[in-house]
Amino acid sequence: MTVQQQTRGRERIARAFAQARQSRTAAFMPYFTLGYPDPATSLEVVAALAEHSDLLELGVPFSDPIADGPTIQHSTQVALEQGMTTRGCLELVRALRGRGIETPVMLMGYVNPILAYGPEAFFQDAAAAGVDGLIVPDLPPEEAGELATLAEDAGLALIYFLAPTSNPERIRLVAGRAQGFIYLVSITGITGTREADESELAGLIDRVRGLTTTPLAVGFGINTPARAAAVGRLADGVIVGSAIIKVVGQAETGRQVEAAGSFARELAESLRI
Repeated sequence: MTVQQQTRGRERIARAFAQARQSRTAAFMPYFTLGYPDPATSLEVVAALAEHSDLLELGVPFSDPIADGPTIQHSTQVALEQGMTTRGCLELVRALRGRGIETPVMLMGYVNPILAYGPEAFFQDAAAAGVDGLIVPDLPPEEAGELATLAEDAGLALIYFLAPTSNPERIRLVAGRAQGFIYLVSITGITGTREADESELAGLIDRVRGLTTTPLAVGFGINTPARAAAVGRLADGVIVGSAIIKVVGQAETGRQVEAAGSFARELAESLRI
């Protein structure tokens, strides 16, 4: 793999945050579970989200999503029942790229499916499909080891998490290894269960920014345009997941794509006010 290929994903992510910064706005990164409510519809939903997004976080369904709340857990279970697989997720990303959509793609998944696929093959296939980075909630930097090396060799950014409970040692460790951006968890708990605490979040952002210039994107607890706007005034990026899944789940059959696109537009516009 050439040097250019080895840096492609990280450069695309950096460019997305830089462009948002130049526009004096936070980057918008919606999350959506691949395969929900079925593979074909999920591809259309993601394409609609991409029209209003700076980056995309796409979930790889897994039977034990420990970081996810009830809404995303339900979506992953439905996707699995629809026959969604890790390889199928990569094919959907490839199809997205085939449509000319160039928005940076972050795959969010867990370690077990990567190990089952075969780590080296997974990272190489992900890069070939058009993935730019990986968000792996159950892979702390202390245990990343070989997987971090394989991701780097494939040109993929491996994203690490920090939370309000992270101690100074953990913050320094993540700041030193960060690629692409750092994922800040705004609450203590799982996704989609309660709103972000802005004062607590502001303190975390201040502590992390004192150690790194890497962009900081905030997820968990952001469920409305107003909440997105509030977090966007503090952070470099805003991640919304459960609320988008709910909008799609509550939409009438045949209207899911329209509903997702409309909500994404509201969220994106809220960051630009």
